[in-house]
Amino acid sequence: MKHSLLLYILIISIVSLSSAPIHSAENMEPKINLRPYCKIVTLSEAEEIADIVIHEKKFNQGFFGHSIINHDYEENIIDDDNIVIDHATGLMWHQSGSFKNISWKSAKRWVIKLNENGYAGFTDWRLPTLEEAVSLLEPSAKNGNQFIDPAFDKTQSSVWTCDSNISNSSLSLDRAWSVNFNYSLVSRMDIMIERKKVRPVRVYSGD
Repeated sequence: MKHSLLLYILIISIVSLSSAPIHSAENMEPKINLRPYCKIVTLSEAEEIADIVIHEKKFNQGFFGHSIINHDYEENIIDDDNIVIDHATGLMWHQSGSFKNISWKSAKRWVIKLNENGYAGFTDWRLPTLEEAVSLLEPSAKNGNQFIDPAFDKTQSSVWTCDSNISNSSLSLDRAWSVNFNYSLVSRMDIMIERKKVRPVRVYSGD
């Protein structure tokens, strides 16, 4: 009787374990949540971004550094459009982006056009925040001479973010943050003079 009871308990335990839900990587919540909305970012705030190692500060304009996020990239093609999903941050990236250097305002218009065309079937693409763009910086050159994963196109060597910066001289929004993958450089640039490329992003929800 005692042996039968033990056998019954063992069988119930095995059945319970085997019926436990299995969580696939695709259904898991992202490990790192990055700010998804645009804002005014001061230099001190930029230098305090989490999961970033700063190598050297640059003339009160930004810094050289890299991300320490352990990315989980997945390359895919949707409706003939190339995308890169980062399961670590829950973001879907345009695999390439604009092929010409354009102004910050033109970059915003470029993304609007991208949404009108429904790139990869989605209409919620946007310029990345500084946190999102900086997260792509690798600690070493992995894509030719660029500090970015080979999953991404090399053409977009320096890109705009949606985050602006206040000039100390005029207190006007005349600068915006950019990320340069050739030099692992994060810097604030004059939006009237500088020209950068675009690498759009959207939040990935498993769709």
